[in-house]
Amino acid sequence: MCDEPKIDNSTQEPMNCTNHTAYVQCLPAPNITCKDHLGVEKVFTGHEVGFYKPIACRNVNGYSYKVAVALSLFLGWLGADRFYLGYPALGLLKFCTVGFCGIGSLIDFILISMQIVGPSDGSSYIIDYYGARLTRLTITNATFRKMQTYP
Repeated sequence: MCDEPKIDNSTQEPMNCTNHTAYVQCLPAPNITCKDHLGVEKVFTGHEVGFYKPIACRNVNGYSYKVAVALSLFLGWLGADRFYLGYPALGLLKFCTVGFCGIGSLIDFILISMQIVGPSDGSSYIIDYYGARLTRLTITNATFRKMQTYP
């Protein structure tokens, strides 16, 4: 049984997050016997920590997803969303052109809502830990591709 991670209220990420990883303690079931790398057997009673499970966490710097979406929806035509996310040049351009006549505001609202446009410093949004996060899937050269066989 692994514990639930302790969530930091200000960042909505697991506490003690370093290098995008946090650890939670796990307790083996009672009467489980394990051997370590030296061959020494240990019988667990169910009350001691058996191992620490790694949990992924993200780098956040104070940019709230809810604030970014609200700014984009209500003040996007003034460029407030881009100023908030750290893109002052695009914010000024949107301000001077009234959100590119509304089209740029609509596009930015969609991009921010889908979490495609994020903070300029490369950090992630602060989103509730059990909230609506998106995980972007990518295929790289390290991704395993199974060869198709034809009958």
